Amino acid sequence: MTGTAVNPLFRAAYLARDGERIVSLVIPWLSLKDQKLVYPNKITFGSPAEQEIYIRHWLHERTGFGSEFSLLFYPGKFSLDKRSILPVGDISEVIPDEKADIAILEEPEHLTWYHHGKRWKIKFGVVIGIIHTNYLEYVRREKNGRMQAFLLKYLNNWVVGIYCHKVIRLSAATQEYPQSIICNVHGVNPKFLDIGKKKLEQQQNGIQAFSKGAYYIGKMVWSKGYKELLKLLQDHQKKLAGLEVDLYGTGEDSDQVQKAAKKLELVVRVHPGRDHADHEFHDYKVFLNPSTTDVVCTTTAEALAMGKIVVCADHPSNEFFKQFPNCRTYDNGEEFVKLTQQALAEQPSQLTEAQRHELSWEAATERFLRCADLEKASTAQLSKAPSINFMSTSLTLGRKMDSASAYVHHVASGFEVTRRIFGAIPRSLQPDEEQCKELGLAVPAGK
Repeated sequence: MTGTAVNPLFRAAYLARDGERIVSLVIPWLSLKDQKLVYPNKITFGSPAEQEIYIRHWLHERTGFGSEFSLLFYPGKFSLDKRSILPVGDISEVIPDEKADIAILEEPEHLTWYHHGKRWKIKFGVVIGIIHTNYLEYVRREKNGRMQAFLLKYLNNWVVGIYCHKVIRLSAATQEYPQSIICNVHGVNPKFLDIGKKKLEQQQNGIQAFSKGAYYIGKMVWSKGYKELLKLLQDHQKKLAGLEVDLYGTGEDSDQVQKAAKKLELVVRVHPGRDHADHEFHDYKVFLNPSTTDVVCTTTAEALAMGKIVVCADHPSNEFFKQFPNCRTYDNGEEFVKLTQQALAEQPSQLTEAQRHELSWEAATERFLRCADLEKASTAQLSKAPSINFMSTSLTLGRKMDSASAYVHHVASGFEVTRRIFGAIPRSLQPDEEQCKELGLAVPAGK
């Protein structure tokens, strides 16, 4: 599963863990035909209840503690052209008004591009958006990408400003948003830290901890670093003579990646994707990750947690990782060659307890609570009172403009023609009859 799928799950689990908060995680429900396109290993679910059991079991296997949060579903559909799940209908309705206190929108731009319903800022006292994805970088790589990225930048700024009180960017690799905060509020699956501890024990006892060389794992699409990695290997084949690299991934570009790998003089083996925590990866010493489309790469954090050396690009998405001695960043191909050779010749540094904690979800949750400042934000929203001073008048004018902007978006997103022009999935203004039955929703009039 991708980082954008699992990170909200871990966040909900750790926010609810101490019992001080009532937490609900709301995730998309896909009908069977879309499940077959999205879920790996031919996994499908006959009902939301069946999927909930799977998710809670998956989470318990990795955290070792019970999940104390509610799991709710909103209707979603898979967009083939965007390779992404998009919400259908007004997904804010999943949370009853009387329980609508604080909303955390994971990827707020994604959730609100085509939102047509209650305004998030009105329904919830506080709305915090967490920016996961560098959409502009992905779009730039498409046909007419520069123009598309230009338009998308303003669309994202518009909808995020309309629907969020506060924005947290995981790194400076995302587009800028007014009054946003940069902070990595993600941690790693505890399983990877456990693997790292075992490797540390082996190192301390003089046992060879890492018997394999270099590898990369990621969804097998060119934009996920494969293009950059294969070009680096191709350009520096002579200097890297003898290097062997294993690539693990599944995706639309798998066949092309395999063909490109076979053309190299170096030994580059291509394997199907698998769980990064699988025993297959434990003994690799070096993780090569040249990707610059990530915001904070989940697999890089996982590799560091397992005690490996990571060779990655000197890029804003990797800024958080520079604090760890096993993270080596390069600016150009020559440095990539030098750092890769050094990494293969050296032994990884042993992580301290403080460094392991910094990678954990406990630390990530602490950072999130500090950045979100929920108590202060909630109080500020509830204590707004009318005033006649100039500052209050300015704020009131600002809120009126914000409301007018939200109204324009609401009207535009309510017409099928307009939605289609901006790339919405056809007939996604309301859930279809099948989804209503699966989720126990009332079938909209006219369906």
